[in-house]
Amino acid sequence: MARGQGHIAHCLSRILSLWRDSTFIISGRRRRTGSEFVDGVRRLAAGLAESGVRAGDVVAVAALNSDQYIELLLAVTYIGAIVAPLNHRWNFEEARSAMELVQPAMLAVDESCSQWAMELKNSNNLPSSILYLLVGDCSPSLSSTGSFLTMDTIKRSSKGAITSEPTWAPKEIALICFTSGTTGRPKGVALGHTSLIVQSLAKMAIVGYGEDDVYLHTAPLCHIGGISSCISMLMAGGCHVLIPKFDAKSALEAIEGHKVTSFITVPAMMADLISYGRKGKTSDGGETVTKILNGGGTLSQDLIKGASCLFPHAAIVSAYGMTEACSSLTFMTLRNPRVEKSGELLPNKCVAESELHCQQQGGVCVGKAAPHIELRISGSHNDHFLPSVGKILTRGLHLMVGYWDTTKPIALDSIEYGWLDTGDIGWISENGDLWLMGREKDRIKSGGETVYPEEVEAVLYGHPGIAKIVVVGVPDIRLAEKVVACVKIKDDWKWFDTKFNHLGDEKVLSAEILRNYCRQRNLSRFKIPKTCMIWRKEFPVTTTGKIRREDVRKEAMSCMQLHSYL
Repeated sequence: MARGQGHIAHCLSRILSLWRDSTFIISGRRRRTGSEFVDGVRRLAAGLAESGVRAGDVVAVAALNSDQYIELLLAVTYIGAIVAPLNHRWNFEEARSAMELVQPAMLAVDESCSQWAMELKNSNNLPSSILYLLVGDCSPSLSSTGSFLTMDTIKRSSKGAITSEPTWAPKEIALICFTSGTTGRPKGVALGHTSLIVQSLAKMAIVGYGEDDVYLHTAPLCHIGGISSCISMLMAGGCHVLIPKFDAKSALEAIEGHKVTSFITVPAMMADLISYGRKGKTSDGGETVTKILNGGGTLSQDLIKGASCLFPHAAIVSAYGMTEACSSLTFMTLRNPRVEKSGELLPNKCVAESELHCQQQGGVCVGKAAPHIELRISGSHNDHFLPSVGKILTRGLHLMVGYWDTTKPIALDSIEYGWLDTGDIGWISENGDLWLMGREKDRIKSGGETVYPEEVEAVLYGHPGIAKIVVVGVPDIRLAEKVVACVKIKDDWKWFDTKFNHLGDEKVLSAEILRNYCRQRNLSRFKIPKTCMIWRKEFPVTTTGKIRREDVRKEAMSCMQLHSYL
C-alpha cells in the first residue's frame, strides 16, 4: 500500500491524545477511558491475528450496538481484515444468504442473534473452519457449547497489544455493507478506507462533528448511516454513548443523563421522540443537543417544528445518499437556531430560489452535494447545470469499490466511466441544489405521463391529518396505470369513504379532501391520486425501514378488486 494511505484505525492516536484518562465511551453501565479503549482494540487485533484471521479475511458481525462492537470494528480492520455487518433483525434465511455471499473466516454475534447463530453453525452450508466469537457479556445459550470464543479470551491469549502499524485488505476494502434491497437478494457493497474517511470529513465539515461532542448512537451499526457517523465521530474525537437499539424512552434518557450533543435520526425515529416528549415524560434534557443529522427521507414541517421544541438549540441537517456512495451525497440545513428568529423556522432556500423550476419539474429538494462529491444528470454534459430531468449520477472518492462476490472479481455493473448510477431520477437547479423526483423503478406511467410516487407523497405529507402515506401505480385499462394513495391518518382524525368535502375545522379526511389539497398545492392534474384508500395497519418495510412498495401495490390491487366485486 502506498505511503500516506488513510486507514480508519488511524483515529486511535487522536482518541488516546484527547481521552487518555477521561471517559471516552459509555455503553450501558460500562465506562471506558480513551487509553482503556485503545488498548482493548490493539490487544483484540493481536488476538484475532494469532487466532488465524488474516488480511483480506471477512469477519461477519451480528450484534446490537455496544462499545465492544466498535472495538471489534477497529480491531478487525487494523489487521487488514474486512468487517461485514449483518442485520440483527434478519431471519435465518437472510443471514444464511449473506454468510454464503461473503464466506467469512469468523462470525461474531451477541445474545440477540444467538438462535440463528447456532442454526448457522449446525448447518452444512458453511465451511467447518469458521471461527465463532461472542460479542459482549457471556451468553448462556452460546458459551455452554464450548465452541464460541469470547473477546476477553482472545485478548488474554494474545502476547500483548499489537505494535505494528495498521494494514489493509486487497483493494483497501474495510467494510461489506448490505443494501436493503426491497426485492430479491441484498447485495454486499464493498467500501474502502478512503471512502469512509472522505465521508467522515464531509460530516465533520458540514454537520460540525468535533471533539467537544457527546454522540448518541441511535442508528444501528449494521447500517451505513450508523457506521459512517460512528467513524466520523471517532475521527473527530468526540465522546460516544451507546444504547443497544433505538427506542424513544432509552434515547431521551441517554440524552438527558449524558448531556448528549448530537445524534442521527430517520423520520420515524424523530416522530417517536417527539411523541414521547409530548407525553410529558421528559424534562429539559434536550437542551444540550446542538446538532441532529436526519437521513432516510425528508422531515415534514410538523416534525421540524416538533424537533425544534424538544431540542431548542439543535441545528437540523438532512442528508440524501445511498450505501454504494458510502452514505451521504447531499446535505441541506432544515433548521439553524443561530440565524432564525424566535418561533420561526429557517426558510427553505431550495424553494425560494427555484420556485418556478419546481412548479415546472417537481420533486423534493435534498440540498447541495458535499465538497468531495460530483453530481450530474444523465445526458447533461455542460458546466452550466440546466434543470433537465434524468438519472442522478455521482463520481468521486466516496464511491464503493464494487459489489462483493467471492466467485469472481469485484463487480462494477453500476459504474460507467467513473460515474455511479444512483437509480434515482432528479434534476439540478442553477443554484446547485439537487431535486429528487423518485426511484426510476418506482415511477408510474399514467396516461402517457410519468409520475414519481415520492413527489406526490411529499405534497400529501404536508396535510396535518396524514400520519403515513405510500403512493403506488395500479393497472388501469384506460390510463395503463393509475395513481393510488394508501393513507394512514393520525389517531384523532376520521376518514370518510364517500365524497365528503367538508373544509371546516373538523378533523376529517376523505379522498376528495386530499385531491383538493393537491390542487391547492399546484400538483399537476395527472399526478393527483385517482384513488385514495385508508390503510389501517403498518406498511410493510425492509429490515432497514424502507417501504416495500411492491407489497403495498399488490395489497392495494387486491383490496380494489375485492371492492369491485361487492
